[in-house]
Amino acid sequence: AVDGVTIRSLKVNCKVTSRFAHYVITSQVVNNADKAKEVAFDVEIPKTAFISDFAITADGNAFIGDIKDKVSAWKQYRKAAVSGENAGLVRASGRTMEQFTIHLNIGPRSKATFRLTYEEVLKRRLKQYDIVIKVKPKQLVQHFEIDVDIFEPQGISKLDAQASFLSKELASQLIKKSFSGKKGHVLFRPTVGQQQSCPTCSTSLLNGDFKVTYDVNRDQLCDLLVANNHFAHFFAPQNLTNLNKNVVFVIDISTSMEGQKVKQTKEALLKILGDIRPGDYFDLVLFGSEVQSWRGSLVQASPANLRAAQDFVRRFFLAGATNLNGGLLRGIEILNQAQGSLPELSNHASILIMLTDGEPTEGVTDRSQILKNVRNAIRGRFPLYNLGFGHDVDLNFLEVMSMENNGRAQRIYEDHDATQQLQGFYDQVANPLLVDVELLYPPDTVSALTQHRHKQYYEGSEIMVAGRIADHKLSSFKADVLARGEGQEFKTTCLVDEEEMKKLLQERGHMLENHVERLWAYLTIQELLAKRMKLEGKEKADLTAKALQMSLAYQFVTPLTSMTIRGMVDQDGLEPVIDKPPEGEQGAILLNAVHSPPAFMLSALQPSPTRSSSNIQQLPNQVTGVDTDPHFLIHVPQTKDTLCFNINEEPGVVLSLVRDLDTGFSVNGQLIGNKARSPGQQEGTYFGRLGISNPATGFRLEVTPQNITLNPGSGGPVFSWRDQASLRQHEVVVTINRKRNLVVSVEDGGTFEVVLHRVWKGSAVTQDFLGFYVLDSHRMSAWTHGLLGQFFHPFDYKVSDPHPGSDPTKTDATMVVKGHQLTVTRGLQKDYSKDPQHGAEVTCWFVHNNGAGLIDGVYTDYIVPDIF
Repeated sequence: AVDGVTIRSLKVNCKVTSRFAHYVITSQVVNNADKAKEVAFDVEIPKTAFISDFAITADGNAFIGDIKDKVSAWKQYRKAAVSGENAGLVRASGRTMEQFTIHLNIGPRSKATFRLTYEEVLKRRLKQYDIVIKVKPKQLVQHFEIDVDIFEPQGISKLDAQASFLSKELASQLIKKSFSGKKGHVLFRPTVGQQQSCPTCSTSLLNGDFKVTYDVNRDQLCDLLVANNHFAHFFAPQNLTNLNKNVVFVIDISTSMEGQKVKQTKEALLKILGDIRPGDYFDLVLFGSEVQSWRGSLVQASPANLRAAQDFVRRFFLAGATNLNGGLLRGIEILNQAQGSLPELSNHASILIMLTDGEPTEGVTDRSQILKNVRNAIRGRFPLYNLGFGHDVDLNFLEVMSMENNGRAQRIYEDHDATQQLQGFYDQVANPLLVDVELLYPPDTVSALTQHRHKQYYEGSEIMVAGRIADHKLSSFKADVLARGEGQEFKTTCLVDEEEMKKLLQERGHMLENHVERLWAYLTIQELLAKRMKLEGKEKADLTAKALQMSLAYQFVTPLTSMTIRGMVDQDGLEPVIDKPPEGEQGAILLNAVHSPPAFMLSALQPSPTRSSSNIQQLPNQVTGVDTDPHFLIHVPQTKDTLCFNINEEPGVVLSLVRDLDTGFSVNGQLIGNKARSPGQQEGTYFGRLGISNPATGFRLEVTPQNITLNPGSGGPVFSWRDQASLRQHEVVVTINRKRNLVVSVEDGGTFEVVLHRVWKGSAVTQDFLGFYVLDSHRMSAWTHGLLGQFFHPFDYKVSDPHPGSDPTKTDATMVVKGHQLTVTRGLQKDYSKDPQHGAEVTCWFVHNNGAGLIDGVYTDYIVPDIF
């Protein structure tokens, strides 16, 4: 038990029907203490999966997930400060998983049950399907169970299960597995004793991956499943002769590849060259600032040529920038020429594999032009596979390019096993068996087909097509497969065995119908989301609408939908929102993050209360800013003095702090209230949300006391204040210093700091809030305005006649500024720019009535509709 909280049971149930996997994780947590406790449900699920249901039962109440379109789910939520530490988050975790976390307070001696459902279609890779279940209970669990039940109409040919945390010997004792005919079963149900990491330990051995692998019989060429007006067609023929291939490797040798990356790339290339078959033809192209090729035309993979190529790989060194366009076009030209000049090579399967670790910086650098050049050069003749090495690549750009040319993109993670990752990718495409594969169905019988044309089919993989069958048309349904194999055309026709389908329905029941239809929906949504990446304008909007409509119809949490939890509310009466984290960094570059790979959040729940602060500063040690219940501090370098004023406005109001009319750069802050004030006490307001934007480059940053979101409108990455990270997007660098502050610095612009104020229990202020400081503004244009921005430029003021004020302990004086004569009061304020926790006392002349007379116009002129 952790602090009186015990996980009584944790069960993972996985049911697979014809590659469609449906998982339910159920956890029961008990609070044995005499006071309310926070309990957490924390699981990891595959990135490729979609959550389809979530329910919580606690203290006798049921809370149920509702899946809606993201815009309306967030609209009701936006009223509050976004998210809190006690939020339901899903964030990317490692390479293939997403972490789903939800925290909940439950009463003394009571229990909570969490039930999460998610689904995915299993892809065949290297002759098997993988089911990966992340196991990490962090404590001993009374009832722990993983139960995997597989039903495959073709019959199961092999089934295995292992756990990264168990030795082979232990696994064979603790994991029960069996399969015969269509059914397979794996059960892992360790007792508390078997979970212990040692006989006297209270720590759990269970920490890592539980993996089930299986494959199905391939003796029948036809694998067609029909149920409930939907069909799924699986194509993975056996016993075909390998096609010889023409393969060109296009490798980035810009200086950013130095160190481990080039070492691992060379190791992988040497190993791949060692595996190339004698009938294959190949060449290598290197691109830095210049483009060079090893031979400049395809040569046969004879032992002598392979040795020479391996020598070339060992010897090449890095040079210059990234001429991606030049490298790709040279590689394409080598493949195109061979098809023209050597007729015997035109029957081979041609493949282009490109590896880069950065963005194009030399030659043609405009992305849309590169896409166009590559499309026009390949003209659909062969697939292009793009490998993006590390986190400085724009994976979206590489994905679009690959998709437009019948391939796909994959990230290679900068890690000790990068060589194996590169090798593993090559193994998937190493053995082409067929080219120009078409799966055809009678047009009047089927509709809503998923992708049914593939440039190449590789040994160990599988082509999957799903669609809808019109009413009463089952008898005329058939599938024709056409392709070109080694030395001959490949052709086969598949018909549906209706008797067999009835038998399957009896064996698997309603689940079969449901799973075939959901398999079709899952594939369709995945394809629509991928196609969306390469479209603009109306086409993109239409496709998005279709993907959204299907996500809602089938209740999947996709990048277009959110789940709210009905009945569960935070202190603002808002329901939590759960989203799917975006893939890739969307143009932002992670320079470093002391975190496992960048933590993207799925979204947010239950904002904790918030307050905000602001301060301005111009020269080192002279900070201008705004903090606490907004006290604006204006440091005036000429007089080495400070002026200050407050703005009293309602929570929810957004104020313009900095706005450069020349560049469009702006910083706006939204006020939040101090909820726990005593009756009659004036409400304090603080900054609870800041929006910093640079429209020239499309940069937007939203900062709250809980989250830091890059490009919030387009689903950019979300960081929490627990992250240590540095990001660059075009000319803006954002540095997050864990739990303290973040600094935004704009090339040829200003440098700004946001300070996080954590509120301790028992403090008069009940919310966390933000302070905002201007560390350097001397490069900002003369057209900069805003409550702080107007003071970036020198201005004159005179203070005279200091005398005791209406409060005799304070000094009043007369200030003449901007043609106004004002009564000002000497006071103390805190500047937190150097020390976010304690702050430094600053004496200042306080201007009353919301800064009237000191600020241009009246303070209400600075109210804007939105933080962006």
